[in-house]
Amino acid sequence: MKKIEISRQNIYIAVLSVLLLIFVLIFSFSLLIPQGKEYRIKRAEIKNITKELHEIENYHFEILELLKKMQGDNRNTITALETKFSKERFLKQHKEFFNTLTLSQRVQVDNEGEFIVYDVNTSSQMNSPKSFYNFLDAINKSDWMIGVNFPIEFKRDGEMIYSTFSMKIYSNPKESNTTESNTAK
Repeated sequence: MKKIEISRQNIYIAVLSVLLLIFVLIFSFSLLIPQGKEYRIKRAEIKNITKELHEIENYHFEILELLKKMQGDNRNTITALETKFSKERFLKQHKEFFNTLTLSQRVQVDNEGEFIVYDVNTSSQMNSPKSFYNFLDAINKSDWMIGVNFPIEFKRDGEMIYSTFSMKIYSNPKESNTTESNTAK
């Protein structure tokens, strides 16, 4: 039989290769494979979170688009709510429709929220209901949110028609202009 001669360098390389292989296997099974499992779990979590984020972003953009549309459609109402109410201006603008016009601020009620509500009681003498309808057109075009309360009573006395009714004027107590609040102090 022939003797196999292996050089010392080849033995060192073989031993070093085996040790390196053992190190790679231990490293793989102790660190890489468990970390790989965690990586896959976290990647699945991130995928779900990303999906939820896209859904929330889409919902946000839908709501933002709806808000802008509603702000555009209700621009006059929003402006009317932001306009500060002036008793003097109201009386001056609408006194021409009535013989008597009184305005009193109402004590706040729970269902009115953050609005200041004024009660307006009027009585007028007119030749025809047309002046009353002209008044209704005028308050529809005014700068404030005004609600006419029923009943509206009309009584005829000869040539004259007397009317009695009440209205609510909604005014936002918050000042939207900071310069006005600074000068008021």
